Amino acid sequence: MAAMAAEEEEYEAVLCVKPAVHVYRVPPRASNRGYRAAEWQLEQPAWSGRLRITAKGKTAFIKLEDKTSGELYAQAPVEQFPGIAVESVTDSSRYFVIRIEDGNGRRAFIGVGFVDRGDAFDFNVALQDHFKWVRQQSELAKQAENPEQGPKLDLGFKEGQTIKLNIANMKKKEGGAGSPRPRPAAPGGLSLLPPPPGGKPSTAVCPSAERPTPLSAPTQLPGTPITDSLLCWPQPAAAAAPSAATADVWGDFTKASGSPSSQGQGNAGWVQF
Repeated sequence: MAAMAAEEEEYEAVLCVKPAVHVYRVPPRASNRGYRAAEWQLEQPAWSGRLRITAKGKTAFIKLEDKTSGELYAQAPVEQFPGIAVESVTDSSRYFVIRIEDGNGRRAFIGVGFVDRGDAFDFNVALQDHFKWVRQQSELAKQAENPEQGPKLDLGFKEGQTIKLNIANMKKKEGGAGSPRPRPAAPGGLSLLPPPPGGKPSTAVCPSAERPTPLSAPTQLPGTPITDSLLCWPQPAAAAAPSAATADVWGDFTKASGSPSSQGQGNAGWVQF
């Protein structure tokens, strides 16, 4: 009952349709050398119509039908290809010999010829693809019944076999990211502060309590003028010109003890006792 239900569920698929095909009577084969289409009287075909290849389950059917009405002229069941049901001739690629059956146990061999060579190629390929699919289905069914007999993958390491893993971003950078590098100290033990954001770098100023030791003249770079901002200590402002009153605070004293002429002039500023 299960086999009958499986047969009822099978449907008929159309594999190939060719609109023009000729049928020829095939003389008995004289030897095992094969069929030759040149012996069939190709100018007088016995029938002309349409060829259709269908498949139901594992069996393919070559059906010869009328072009207009679709009435079945003959059909050839094919259970194996290549095989005795379909044979190629030895002198052409457009002609084949097929074995037809009427359903009552009677069989006959007829010749089939295609007008176009491409139609003959499609006829051959359609049968090859169908039976290739049949073989694949049979292999899958066997593997499903006996899964232990299928090929097993050996994923183990062979003796002396090694692998190399290349993992990206695993190299450590030199130096920690959280340990900043120490800033160099300024000459004389004074630390230099970084310039304020967005401002111009400030020049170093020495405290007024300690006067630094004389420094050598700063090296002048090409194209850079030497200015006071290059020196470490503040420059003194230009001395004002001495006035006449403070030019010599001891002038009157020296004049008073000098010559009579100068003494006479200096008495104006001194009181005599």
